[in-house]
Amino acid sequence: MISQPVAIFLLVLVIILLGPVVFRRLKIPPIVGMIIAGMAVGPYGFGLLERDASFRIFGEVGILYIMFQAAVEIDMFHLKQQYRRGVAFGLLSFLLPMAAGVIGSRLAFGVGWDTALLIASMYAAHTLVSYPVVSRFGLQNERGAVVAVCGTIVAVMLALFCLAGVVQTNVSGRFDGATLARMLALTGVFCVSVGYAFPFVTRRFFRSNSEPVSQYIFILALVFLSSLAARLIGLEAILGAFYAGLVLNRMIPGRSPLMKNIRFVGDSIFVPYFLIGVGMLINVGVIFKGWGVIWVAANMSLLALGSKWLACYAAQRLCGLDGNERKLMFGLTSGKAAATIAAVMVGFQYGILSEDIMNGAVVMILICCVVASVVTERAAKRIRMRITARDLEQEDIGTTEYARQIVSVSNPLTSEGLTRMAVSMRNRLNRNPLTVLFVRNSDDPRARAMGRNAMQSAVGVAEQMDVEVRAIERFDINVTSALRNVAVEQEATEIMIGLHRKANIVDTFYGSLVEQLLDTTNRMVIMSRCFIPVDTVTRIVVVVPRKAEYETGFHLWVSRIAMLAFNIEARLTFILYKETEEFVRTAIADDKVEVDVKFEYLDSYDDFILLSGNVGDDDLMVVVGARKGSISYSSDLESLPGFLSRYFSRHNLMLVYPKQF
Repeated sequence: MISQPVAIFLLVLVIILLGPVVFRRLKIPPIVGMIIAGMAVGPYGFGLLERDASFRIFGEVGILYIMFQAAVEIDMFHLKQQYRRGVAFGLLSFLLPMAAGVIGSRLAFGVGWDTALLIASMYAAHTLVSYPVVSRFGLQNERGAVVAVCGTIVAVMLALFCLAGVVQTNVSGRFDGATLARMLALTGVFCVSVGYAFPFVTRRFFRSNSEPVSQYIFILALVFLSSLAARLIGLEAILGAFYAGLVLNRMIPGRSPLMKNIRFVGDSIFVPYFLIGVGMLINVGVIFKGWGVIWVAANMSLLALGSKWLACYAAQRLCGLDGNERKLMFGLTSGKAAATIAAVMVGFQYGILSEDIMNGAVVMILICCVVASVVTERAAKRIRMRITARDLEQEDIGTTEYARQIVSVSNPLTSEGLTRMAVSMRNRLNRNPLTVLFVRNSDDPRARAMGRNAMQSAVGVAEQMDVEVRAIERFDINVTSALRNVAVEQEATEIMIGLHRKANIVDTFYGSLVEQLLDTTNRMVIMSRCFIPVDTVTRIVVVVPRKAEYETGFHLWVSRIAMLAFNIEARLTFILYKETEEFVRTAIADDKVEVDVKFEYLDSYDDFILLSGNVGDDDLMVVVGARKGSISYSSDLESLPGFLSRYFSRHNLMLVYPKQF
């Protein structure tokens, strides 16, 4: 048996590296392959590795990581849409396996009520062992996946309460309702404390530290703090990790470098370690100890899988899901690991389970993990093929043109935030390059060095967010002319610049450059000033002038703002005239962007002053302007620059001038 730490870690890395390649050729899902590899090298296989403290630590971290990642990757909009279905499925996924477990165990094994309830809790509990497959195929927000993840928490929490009740009754001889009430009260305190404290401290930390590695360590520390707190009050740590993911969900957009780090570290280290550790627990040799173990394992596996399938089938009928979604739900909820292993260990420790039942439960865990991985992989492939075909069809129809943005930079302090804002406004299917432009009109070496640094920062941000970038440096006496010419050369759909800062008392709010640009180009122009990272914006408030729906670029700017809200998972509030609402709804629906939208109405433009008074420090206010002579231009807009300069000098602000004929 290998005991040298470097050799142990090297062997694990070799398994993680070569395992998926070998098992894929054998038509075995990678998750199953990792479990089989753990069985082979573990103490019940060839005995190369012992399941020491490192595997126990990384194994527990791995399952916490899976639960956290499952919560943080769900779009909150989809979760709000599906949570009722998820709760209903969770109850079905708990009650049906519990009933099957109690009746089946009493009839098949002749055990007492406490043992039957404990075995039934194993059937009811499940672990998202196959969730990495869903993440790999990008199906985190598909209806079946969201319902399954939401149902997991309900089923696991109820199963753990059942386990606690069985153990307490076995130890003290009676069930103490006061202990359960105390646990429920502590759970409420835990949820409120984490729900309010974590977003507050995270937002403050992210504002002062934008370095992805520091942000990752900070988020990981919060996850384990939540997990530890959950365990201290009597819950399972996996529930704490999942709840931390839900609370921090809005802080971690899907395209951010932080999310990339979360997925990379989990997929490369924590999750494989967990799967290998699960394999090392399984002793296939117990099957050959006698027919008793085989009978127990077959009975438990059949009841566990059958009852979960029945719950998925009932949920499909109840919630109006299709066959592939049912299979995806079954694949996600049929795996057994963390809670089931805990029930086996506790049951054997207190003498509730016999040795044959314990060994049968271990074999059941293996069978359920294999079935879960195979079913999830097949269902995920079919759903991904369907989604890809739909996306290609929409791309051919093309209701809204994909962005070809020009981001004008000159200041290293603002170029990073401006580029993040631009990338966050893009559709995730967009493959057009982002153009970063630095225009200089002098040979001053300091200005040239500052501009090039700004351009390099912008390029680095775009590459971190997996967007192809084209960097252009241009010398021109007239900066406006250079911007306009590059926009024509690159066939840009919009030009994005930083919001001008007044240099002196006679300077205008927009500055002469912007005013010239608006006069000389018909393309959409976006001016942005964000004092906080765009990832931490919680709400976008959009002020829309009268008759904005008649402008040529109406659909384009609505699409960009909706995509921004979708990508950073922010709420979206439109302040507009009643007659414009239906046009906004139609534009969002045509692009199939799913965002949380709210409408507030103007009777006159003076109402804007009152309605915009509740814009907070964590909000982004977007004001849609209009060029003079356009349909939506009115005399009310003449006072807008002064109002914004006076009352919103410290707020996050974006001004949008739509595309014109």
